[in-house]
Amino acid sequence: MYGIFMESWVIFKQYGGNGFMLVLFAAALIYLLIAEKDYRKKMVIGIAPLIVLLGFFVPFTRIAYVAILDDGADTYYRILWLLPMGVCIAYAGCKLFASHRRIGTVVVSALIILCGSIVYKNQYMQRAENLYHIPQVAIDVCDVISPKEGEPRVRAVFPEELVHFVRQYDTNIMMPYGRDIIAWKYYNAVHEAYENVETINAEELLAATRETKCRYIVMPKGRSIDVDLEKMGLTLIAEVDAYNIYEDPKMVN
Repeated sequence: MYGIFMESWVIFKQYGGNGFMLVLFAAALIYLLIAEKDYRKKMVIGIAPLIVLLGFFVPFTRIAYVAILDDGADTYYRILWLLPMGVCIAYAGCKLFASHRRIGTVVVSALIILCGSIVYKNQYMQRAENLYHIPQVAIDVCDVISPKEGEPRVRAVFPEELVHFVRQYDTNIMMPYGRDIIAWKYYNAVHEAYENVETINAEELLAATRETKCRYIVMPKGRSIDVDLEKMGLTLIAEVDAYNIYEDPKMVN
């Protein structure tokens, strides 16, 4: 149980970015629980978020979530989406500075700005190539492996440079790891075998992808691998730009 609690704690810290947003939210929540006299407002933006937050850390919540949902282990962090952080912080700021609105606007705005970073510094910001505002190659790859209407969702391994865009375009394509693994570098067997080596060990990669039920592997052309994936039994189904797309027959339903 302690291990499950610590996993939830790590997820919570990662969700909070640089951590300042969590501190600001906690301060706003405590303030509203004490200062808000309207019970209905306190319930919605004080008590309810506190219940959600406490429930998130209860090990039984995670156990039930993972048992019910196929991708529960990967999406447990979404419970935190139920926390109205922005509303709580903004309302607490308005209430605290009700008599000094101009000063309050400057102070609260500055605090909120400190919680984030300049989006244009992100390496994935680039000139739009299409209406989706994501690289066209990501769309082209997804179109090849996307399941047809009525078919079950598929799972595929993508190189890091494409991971950020796949789910923005097609939620029917799942991945064994997402941008959280890339950003915070905690262990994932598929990522370890696919990205964290100079030369890919094909046997280790397939062991990891089959364990996570990956049907497709999107491989950059020229990527160093000890044994060609076609020799390992996979089928090269398409070449899109600088990527080869392989299908694992053992993972076809």
